Amino acid sequence: MPELEPNVPPPRRVTPLREMPAVPRDGLRFPLSREQLVARVKEALDEDGAFNDVTTIATVRSERRARAALVARQGGTIAGIPFALETFRMLDPKISMRVDKEDGKRAMKGEIVLYISGHARGMLSAERVALNFLMRLSGIATLTSRYVDAVRGTNVKILDTRKTTPGWRSLEKYAVRAGGGTNHRMDLASSVLIKDNHLAAVDGNVEIAIRRAREL
Repeated sequence: MPELEPNVPPPRRVTPLREMPAVPRDGLRFPLSREQLVARVKEALDEDGAFNDVTTIATVRSERRARAALVARQGGTIAGIPFALETFRMLDPKISMRVDKEDGKRAMKGEIVLYISGHARGMLSAERVALNFLMRLSGIATLTSRYVDAVRGTNVKILDTRKTTPGWRSLEKYAVRAGGGTNHRMDLASSVLIKDNHLAAVDGNVEIAIRRAREL
C-alpha cells in the first residue's frame, strides 16, 4: 500500500451515522455556526427550486443510486467544502461522502476533490448549488494563493478589502484565509482608515483628519 505524502491528511469520510462538523478543524476559522451553515444552504437550495426539481423527478427513478466525483478542472486552492457537504446531505440525508481536498488545500488539474455515493435524484438536484459555493470560494482562495506565492520569502503580507459581495463578506474573507492571505478590517467599525474621500470632506486637510481620528 503506497504511503501518503508527508503532511497530507488522509481523506475524511462522512457517513449517515457520523455527524458532520460545520467548522473545519484546520485553523481557518470557518465563520458560520452549524445552524447558520444549514440556513445558508437551505436558502440557496430554495432559491434554485432544488426540492422540486421537476426535470429530475420526471426522468430519474426515485430508487436509482449513483456515484460521482467532483474533479478539479484546473489547479487551484479549495474553499467551500462545508457548503458542498451540507448541500448534498440536505437533499439525501443518507448520502456517503469522502473529502479528498479540505479547505485550504491545493488540488491539481484532474484530482478528485469530493467523492459522493447516494441517491441519484439528490445528487442531481444539489450539484449546481454545491458547485456554486465551491467555485466562488475556491476562486477567491486560488487567486489569493497566487499572490501569496508571488511574495513568498519576503515579509510582505497579502491583505483583503471590504470590496466583497453583499452578504458574503465573512465567507469571502474566509476564502482569503484559505488561500493564505491575511484579513484586513472586517467592517467600518473595526478601525480607522482615512482615505481620499474622507480628506475631500475636510478640504484635503490631512492634519485635521488625523487629529479628529485620534480624538475619537
